[in-house]
Amino acid sequence: MSELPIHVAITVDYSAQESSVAEARHVFSYRVTIENNSPHSVQLLARYWKITQGSGACQEVRGKGVVGQQPLIGPGQRFRYTSRAILQTPVGTMEGAYTLLDTSTQRAFDVPVAPFRLAAPLAIH
Repeated sequence: MSELPIHVAITVDYSAQESSVAEARHVFSYRVTIENNSPHSVQLLARYWKITQGSGACQEVRGKGVVGQQPLIGPGQRFRYTSRAILQTPVGTMEGAYTLLDTSTQRAFDVPVAPFRLAAPLAIH
């Protein structure tokens, strides 16, 4: 099955107010926009994230939907949500995939999310 034209865009912000260098707690919020450029509705069924700390330690997160929802995204529509990641290091990466269902064929498919950087201000020169 050929992949449907689904576009994922992510922006990241560092939350200095919630972070504490002394406690090795670095909080990042990330906003995800999933755009459905296909002629069919899709439903977001599940997510998978691989979170890598600057130390090299990895954590994997899997779950149904996102932020408690399994949204239906119509043709030409976008779904946006915000979530958080808490790292022990000021720099890390996230990558993963969304599992979507093509409602016209009832076939599930994965949309990969390329690695993106989580970095506190001034953590990278």
